Amino acid sequence: MENKGDEDVEKLKTKFRSAWHNVKYSWALKSKTSFSRNSPVFLLGKCYHFKAEEDEDTLAEAGREAWNEVPHRGNAESFRRDFASRVWLTYREEFPPLPGSTLTSDCGWGCMLRTGQMMLAQALILHFLGRDWTWSEALNLESLDTGTRTARAAQRLVATLESSLPGYQDPKRPRQGAAEEADGHLRELYHRTLVSWFGDIPGAQLGLHSLVRLGLELGKQAGDWYGPAVVAHILKAVEQATEPGLASITAYVSHDCTGPTSIPLDTQGPASIPLDSRAVIILVPVRLGEDKTNPEYFNFVKSVLSLEFCIGVLGGKHEQARYLVGFQDDSLIYMDPHYCQSFVDVSKSTFPLQSYHCPSPKKMPFANMDPSCTIGFYSRTVQDYDRISQELSKLLRPSVRDKYPAFTLLAGHGRDYDLSSSLTPEKREWPFIRDPCRATTSMGDFVLL
Repeated sequence: MENKGDEDVEKLKTKFRSAWHNVKYSWALKSKTSFSRNSPVFLLGKCYHFKAEEDEDTLAEAGREAWNEVPHRGNAESFRRDFASRVWLTYREEFPPLPGSTLTSDCGWGCMLRTGQMMLAQALILHFLGRDWTWSEALNLESLDTGTRTARAAQRLVATLESSLPGYQDPKRPRQGAAEEADGHLRELYHRTLVSWFGDIPGAQLGLHSLVRLGLELGKQAGDWYGPAVVAHILKAVEQATEPGLASITAYVSHDCTGPTSIPLDTQGPASIPLDSRAVIILVPVRLGEDKTNPEYFNFVKSVLSLEFCIGVLGGKHEQARYLVGFQDDSLIYMDPHYCQSFVDVSKSTFPLQSYHCPSPKKMPFANMDPSCTIGFYSRTVQDYDRISQELSKLLRPSVRDKYPAFTLLAGHGRDYDLSSSLTPEKREWPFIRDPCRATTSMGDFVLL
């Protein structure tokens, strides 16, 4: 009887804590992120310059201006489109209970899992869509700190009605040819399917429910805080996924800050898949200091984020995980999972995509970066991996200034972790995606909080 009473008290505490976190993380603070016109901005291997060819504007603060005030032309607009096209995964509420618990929200504890999902999503975007892919609606996302629910709902209603009219053409978009339109529609199907893999439902292959279930095997319960190294191993374990599209990609997690100079691509994968067609996600957990990140590693992190095959860094502040995707000068650019959004049922063919993309970036000083982090890389082929090894060897080469490299590359082989098994080449192709409507999909009546 006493045990039952204790269980009821714990359940009540859990519900109260969950409710408090839902309220706490449902607010978006009005803040502007400043960027310099005079310094390049790096985003996952791409470089952007905001300085206009003819500087006609008078800046209130020399060389500085708010993100929302950056002229929407040239590289500034390209950067906005690129950033907003990355998949953004945040806290959610009101989803089905997580395995081994009654929790229906990950607010307050799931941030590192969300950043891990974002890194994995970026790897899959590179694998299926390429680094140059951008979402067609990226520049139409509304800022989190402007407008009201009613106003946004009205705007969406008008847009929906207009788009339903015969022959309607959005004046902001150039008219496309039939082939280009068909290709764009197919890529949008890829995009939607990829996002659905990260949905907050038990059946989503790479969703929170699947990651929590795998975490149970490592002694982690729903509600526990996950470190970047633990998350790396959970992402490695997505080999249990059965989605046909994941058959041609594997994951490798390094140990003891070492990486192999070669990774075998034939240990567990389907024999029918050619070796040079299988991609590898490489995750390297590192510690860049003791209590705080050693400034000697700042340039190393910058160099890594400048590489085209880098898929970001899992890190952030102490027990406040963030997905680090770029930098400018002495500030890191990141995507923040600490924002609670409502559950989206990705099992519906036309589920809304807006809440899976972030309208604006955030920045933090390098000095605030927690020393414990995980660096991610993506290699499409064996040849790509050889090139990655060469580039990393240059970055990790000891010098007088940098005596201790962040990690080392050792001769040998690492185990190959397959994301799926026993699949034929035919099942690996993207046509497995079903298009029930065979027409332009509707975004529904989603309200961005």
